Amino acid sequence: ARLAALQPRPDSGRRTELHLLFDQLISESCGPEPAAAPGPQDVCAVLVQGCQMVPLDQEHLVSKVCQLMHHLLNRYQVMVDEQSLNFLLSYCISALRQCSSWTHVEILQALAALVYNNGPKCQKYLPELLGKAGLLLQFSDPGQPDVELRRAAVRSMANLCLSVTGQPYLDESYRSVCFQTFLSVLQSSKTSDVDDITFCMLLQSALKGVQSLLNGGKMKLMQTDQIGALLAVLKKCMFHGLPGLSIEVPTALYPAPLPQYDKRSPVKQEQSEPATSKQTGSRRKKCKGKQKKGEFGEEGREDSGDAGSEPVLGADMLKLHLGDVQGSPCPEPRPRVWDVCAGKEPLPLPTGCKRISSSESEYSDTEGGIQSKVRSYQANVRQGALACFLSTIKSIEKRVLYGYWSAFVPDAPGIGSPQSVSLMTIALKDPSPKTRACALQVLSAFLEGSKQFLSVAEDANDHKRAFTPFSVSIASSIRELHRCLLLALVAESSSQTLTQIVKCLANLVSNAPYSRLKPGLLTRVWNQIKPYISHKDVNVRVSSLTLLGAIVSVQAPLPEVQLLLQQPSSSGLSSSGSTTPRRFSSCEHWRKALPRAGESPLDSPAGCGPAEPCWLLHLCVSIIILPREDSCSDSDAAFPSLGSVYEPCPLRLEALQVLALLVKGYFPMAQSYFLELGEVACRCMEEMDPSIQLHGAKLLEELGTGVLQQHKPDSPTAPEQRVPVSVVVTFWTMMLNGPLPGTLQNSPHATLQTSACDALSSILPEAFSLLQGDQQILCVTLLLGLNHSENPLVKAAAARALGVYILFPCLRQDVMFVADTANAILNSLHDKSPNVRAKAAWSLGNLTDTLIINMETMGQSFQEELSDLLLLKLLRSATEASKDRDKVKSNAVRALGNVLHFLQPCHVGNPRFREAIEESLQALIATVGSEATMKVRWNACYALGNVFKNPALPLGEAPWARQAFSALSSVVKSCKNFKVRIKSAMALSIPSKRECYGSTEQFCQIWSALVVALQRSQDTEDFLEFKYSSSLRTQICQALLHLLQLARSTDLPLIGGSLREHGEHIKPYVLQYLRSSGEESETGAHTDLGERERGVQGAIEHLSGIERELQGKARLRVSLYLEDVLTDHTNATELTEA
Repeated sequence: ARLAALQPRPDSGRRTELHLLFDQLISESCGPEPAAAPGPQDVCAVLVQGCQMVPLDQEHLVSKVCQLMHHLLNRYQVMVDEQSLNFLLSYCISALRQCSSWTHVEILQALAALVYNNGPKCQKYLPELLGKAGLLLQFSDPGQPDVELRRAAVRSMANLCLSVTGQPYLDESYRSVCFQTFLSVLQSSKTSDVDDITFCMLLQSALKGVQSLLNGGKMKLMQTDQIGALLAVLKKCMFHGLPGLSIEVPTALYPAPLPQYDKRSPVKQEQSEPATSKQTGSRRKKCKGKQKKGEFGEEGREDSGDAGSEPVLGADMLKLHLGDVQGSPCPEPRPRVWDVCAGKEPLPLPTGCKRISSSESEYSDTEGGIQSKVRSYQANVRQGALACFLSTIKSIEKRVLYGYWSAFVPDAPGIGSPQSVSLMTIALKDPSPKTRACALQVLSAFLEGSKQFLSVAEDANDHKRAFTPFSVSIASSIRELHRCLLLALVAESSSQTLTQIVKCLANLVSNAPYSRLKPGLLTRVWNQIKPYISHKDVNVRVSSLTLLGAIVSVQAPLPEVQLLLQQPSSSGLSSSGSTTPRRFSSCEHWRKALPRAGESPLDSPAGCGPAEPCWLLHLCVSIIILPREDSCSDSDAAFPSLGSVYEPCPLRLEALQVLALLVKGYFPMAQSYFLELGEVACRCMEEMDPSIQLHGAKLLEELGTGVLQQHKPDSPTAPEQRVPVSVVVTFWTMMLNGPLPGTLQNSPHATLQTSACDALSSILPEAFSLLQGDQQILCVTLLLGLNHSENPLVKAAAARALGVYILFPCLRQDVMFVADTANAILNSLHDKSPNVRAKAAWSLGNLTDTLIINMETMGQSFQEELSDLLLLKLLRSATEASKDRDKVKSNAVRALGNVLHFLQPCHVGNPRFREAIEESLQALIATVGSEATMKVRWNACYALGNVFKNPALPLGEAPWARQAFSALSSVVKSCKNFKVRIKSAMALSIPSKRECYGSTEQFCQIWSALVVALQRSQDTEDFLEFKYSSSLRTQICQALLHLLQLARSTDLPLIGGSLREHGEHIKPYVLQYLRSSGEESETGAHTDLGERERGVQGAIEHLSGIERELQGKARLRVSLYLEDVLTDHTNATELTEA
């Protein structure tokens, strides 16, 4: 309104009024927050009107209106509308071209505020700003003498690079120009005429610019020189102004497998950090905690009293070796005296505590404040560099990133050489807790997904070679990471940074190959983390549990972790020997087992038997079910728990997850408390919090799965060491009498219902058969009901669970249950959700497996009881599903093979079935030769083999049979996947009668295809397939011998001709087949030493009889070829034995 009141007058009075008005508006925009903030439209109107009133030749007014623009837009975070933006941008660009250089900084600051988050709307101005002679390029040029001007230009450029979701982004050419500008800024060195704070702000702007370019995946770093240059400047900025450290980083880093050591600056520490020169004797007495100068440089953190600084633990504490760390009781880290966020003025320190050196005492108050401010800005640069590094990691492929591993991750120093500076240098030595946390975040991102890279590490055996293998270098780096992170853990007292250290350790543990490393690393981590479970900050406690979860889940079961879990806790718990479910009558036996804060559980009085559970099991159960003893700490306030009775919810959830991981990885350790852990799951599922209920259901599933694994036929666990079936029955009786059925029926939370469904499917079949009849009916009824759920997650879980239940011996023979399950599965097979269809197809495969088992065990009675209409529905639905996506198709073709195997002569001859059978066979044949995934194709080959087992199908004469044999013959010769070839060779060897193979021509085509396949059994482009080549040759040789055992006289001339041409080529393979008779075949069955020889002998006898009938008409006696092979094999065996 005040601007509008000013009438355009060309006199000096109006100019004075504008000056006063702008001064007043600028003052208001910098003053206290107004009661009602102006709206974006009002701000834009004021700025447009102000610019309209200020001609470009009035430079002082131009400067003021630009200052006003800068202040208003930043203060009120205004997004300028497009019309105002176009006017204001044009005004600023014109002002930059016409006004004197002294105004340019203010104009550029206004421009930066204008383009912030408006980059996509500035497209038409980009040529003027970022083109070949663009204004921002001119002002940001390295030769620009005015650093403040250069900084303002770089900031404007960085704001232009900010991406807006759903909006067009900068063209590649502009991105490249900006990137090179930011890079040149970061590569530049501070000259003596530039003050520290301005230079820090320049670096910060450039770092923000790079980060904006990389965020959101808008710019991918692909070129090695581009990556190397960026990583070099980031490494340089990561250490910018770090007290006690001065390094020189090359202009580019290059990927290398071996460690890169930084060239240390020859500048002495005293010169690099003048604020820490020697103290006077009186100062030393006042501040007994002060370390010696030399101690700071190596292990300590300098306490500079700046923003984000903290007290430094004594160097003797920091110089602990891991052996000391392990042996120390590791009390809870001391509380911080002060903790000020970076960027703010430091709080005044108590006189007796503040560390002041003689050089500091010479500063005036102003000088001390400046030093503190400089250190604050330097910390901001380091944080900006680390944030930018985090974005960089997300923009580089991991395999490329790990080429720079040694530049950022510590390695054990060689004898006489200094340790390289790395991310851990910052984590250990930076005075700002926020910067330390940033460094640890970057290290975590570096470690995430590093499992494959680190898997090469090995130091289990002492190497004594002239060189250090790469595997040993990586192992050394892993050890050093453990050492440094544990040192950081001991030294740290900021809760936020502590949380990051523990998270970083968890990431390291999850990816390190401990089975290839000398044991001991996990023991040190385990012992060090225990006290932090009782830390006052709930986030530290949660992350500590996450770390313990990582330890029990990595490459489980590890012998080292088994030993750690076997360490006794301080009180026992009776073993699950009883068969009566009981709820916890008292919680004291859990509480007693917990160590007090700072106390190692091993220090507690012994005397407990081996029956007591491990410390971790005690800990998790106590956190989950026990009321908290102490009052809620400040850090827990953000996590309201149930009436504040229990521990905070995140802590309980993490404890539940750790318990589930413990059960999964070390079930023998947990099985002694099988029923008690079941009760824990029950209690969790009875709570109101759905997340606690969910993880209770997941724990229940892991308990059920552990028992299932133990009772598998091929389980390594001895029968007497398994959980007794009677205990399992008790367990499931407790579950079905508890909250599980209610959760399945009434829960409004689909994820919880899904997990409960998965838990119900983990019941042991032998235990299910011993449950009471009404409980069995309850389980089946619940699953059949959930199969009609409208939620796809629940419906998929129910369909899968029915697929598990259909294999239970006590259920599969019940025709009514089979029919109900079949109808339910067919319903899900037509669901619109691909996931539901995939689970239903898997269950359909299991259902049809059951049909075959029942046919073989129950015979005609079961086949007659099963409805023809249902069988026809199964056939048609499976055929339709075989045309679905691959996840559905792979099991649909398996089901087709089973149903076609199950059909009886009455079905084959039934006109209603004829068309469905033909369609299903054509679907199978098409799938064998299709471009589907290999799993789909080998299942299709297996399915055709099942079809060939059905004597009711007219295999020898039907047109589809010729197509089937042709498809299999083609695949066995040329498929790039050896497992598909193996399955096709198996299928070709299944027909048991010669007439099944059809005409002589067809029989010999199959023979020829197998001969060619044998010769090509080592031809592959993928070296991973070589491990299957032996199985493939075995299967092809078995198929060839099978054909010879069935051959007719009319087949021999063509077979003889084939052997005459290829006999010498395939002979070594046949001899190898005979020699390797002790190995396991693809089907998992072992063949004894003489079985293959007997197979060859049987073929010789069969062929000899036919050849005698031919009376020498065949040009080559095939039997003689086989006898020759057998003789060679016998001679070679005798020589070996001799």
